[in-house]
Amino acid sequence: MRLLLVEDDHRLVAKLKPSLQRQGYAVEVADNGIDGEFLGLEEDFDLIILDLGLPQKNGLEILRQWRHRQRQTPVLILTARDAWHERVDGLKAGADDYLGKPFHTEELLARLEALARRQAGQSQNLLQWNDVTLNLDSQQATTASGDTIDLTAIEFRLLRWFLSHPTGIHSKTVLSEHVYEEEDLRDSNVIEVYINRLRQYFGRDFIETRRRQGYRLRQP
Repeated sequence: MRLLLVEDDHRLVAKLKPSLQRQGYAVEVADNGIDGEFLGLEEDFDLIILDLGLPQKNGLEILRQWRHRQRQTPVLILTARDAWHERVDGLKAGADDYLGKPFHTEELLARLEALARRQAGQSQNLLQWNDVTLNLDSQQATTASGDTIDLTAIEFRLLRWFLSHPTGIHSKTVLSEHVYEEEDLRDSNVIEVYINRLRQYFGRDFIETRRRQGYRLRQP
């Protein structure tokens, strides 16, 4: 899943980004309000973490602009713990959750997972399709025959995207955007390599190739 972190505290970013990556997110960072607003409008993200106290443009204005422009990506806002009025204003402006600073990283990750589940209409940290199960906590997959597979970071992100959107047809471009981070080499042809790895794990027909369209999970 692709996540936008809009935060100007570079020490906090340095702490959070590796934790988010280990959790399976492809993370993009903006350290001011202008860049954060632009990325949220122009790029496609699955989740956004938005600090309200940003330079150049505050987070509340950014959030209102995103919602005004019909950008409905789930947003978790970060506020000073005693700024209850900011939390109220943020929720009224369209935030999906909030967390007061300082906070425990584990709570932030748990809240993000809850937002992701809610967005996908799921109630637990398991994704399933055609007898394949993905555990979002352990980042392990279970095959139809019961074998457990430890996935690499890219394999996990790719499988999670497919299982979260099981009926869609996904182009190489879309898959690359949600698997790689901005500084990574986004060679869409490499996606084929990871598609073939998933097929090796779960069967050749687990993922179908749709000519000139992309890839799709085999439908029941």
